[in-house]
This record gives sequence, C-alpha cells and structure tokens, in this order.
Amino acid sequence: MSDYAYCRVSAADQNLSRQILAMEKLGIPEKRIFLEKASGKDFQRPAYQAMLRKLKQSDTLFLSALDRLGRNYLEIQEQWRILTKEKGVDIVILDMPLLDTRKHKDLMGTLISDIVLQLLSYVATVERENTRRRQAEGIAAAKLRGVKFGRPPKKRPPEYANLKVAWANDQISAREAARTLGITHRTFLNWARET
Repeated sequence: MSDYAYCRVSAADQNLSRQILAMEKLGIPEKRIFLEKASGKDFQRPAYQAMLRKLKQSDTLFLSALDRLGRNYLEIQEQWRILTKEKGVDIVILDMPLLDTRKHKDLMGTLISDIVLQLLSYVATVERENTRRRQAEGIAAAKLRGVKFGRPPKKRPPEYANLKVAWANDQISAREAARTLGITHRTFLNWARET
C-alpha cells in the first residue's frame, strides 16, 4: 500500500508548485509524485502512463482536482474505471471530499461517488469546449482588428526590387534571384506574387 500523486498543468509556462506542495504536505515522497506539463485532452501522456504502470492494488492516488486527471468526459470515466475497478487503486480528489474512494465503500457511497464523478467529468469537458470556443472567438476577433499571427514576414532586402524586375523580364531565373538574396526559391516567388 503506497501513496502516489499526479500533478498536471496544461502548458509549459504554468507552475506545478502549488500542487506539489499539497502532495508533500500529505507526506507523499517526491519519487512517487508524477509531474506533467501537458494538455488534459487525452491520456497519452508520458508521466501519466508511467504512473499507471507503477500503481498496484490497494495503492492510493491523490489529485488536487479532478480536472488534473483530464478534461474528456468519457476518457475520465474510463480511466476512473481502470484505476478503481481493474487496478484496485483508491483515488482521492483533494478539492472534492466526496471523491475519496477510501471512504463509503458501501453501495450508497459508491453510487454517490459515481454520480459526483460523472457530473464533475461532464463539467470539465464542457469547460474545455468553452475554452476552445472562447479562444477561437478571440482569435477571430483579433484577426478582424488586423492582428497578425505567426512569425513576422521576412524583410525584403534593398536589391530585391531590381532582381524582381530582372526576373520579370526573363533576365534572371527565380532561383538565381533567390540565391543572390539569400532566401529560398519559394520565398522569392511568394514575394513576387504579393507585389
């Protein structure tokens, strides 16, 4: 019987320290705290898969919140089943005491846990979909305002204009012009089409 923890944030620039601190306060050794900076859209995450291989029957898995497990309703349900039914692991969700499978192992307790799990999994999925929708709307609004995304375009060197005229008059090939400018053939042709 060992205690494990899984801590996850969605992006590399986010910080895991709050989750780690909560797990250390519970006395979970650092070597049994699995850390991940990855999206919760699915469960093909290296640290999660490594933790899954380590967990044995009667171990306990601690999570700070259900959405740290994942954000896909059906996959959360499936992983919960794998962990609790197939592997025989207990799960404790720190911010939701009703989701502590160590307690209330009778039929009523299991029923309540399952209902709460389904509701929270659904909420996590809806929130993920809303975040995607808001992000798409934000990008569309920014584009309407003229915001440009991606790398800034490469500046055209001063000699570009003369080389373009020579190319347009069949005095030089596009490849020769590109080589002279130190750019790719495709970039030269794209520039020529734009102006």
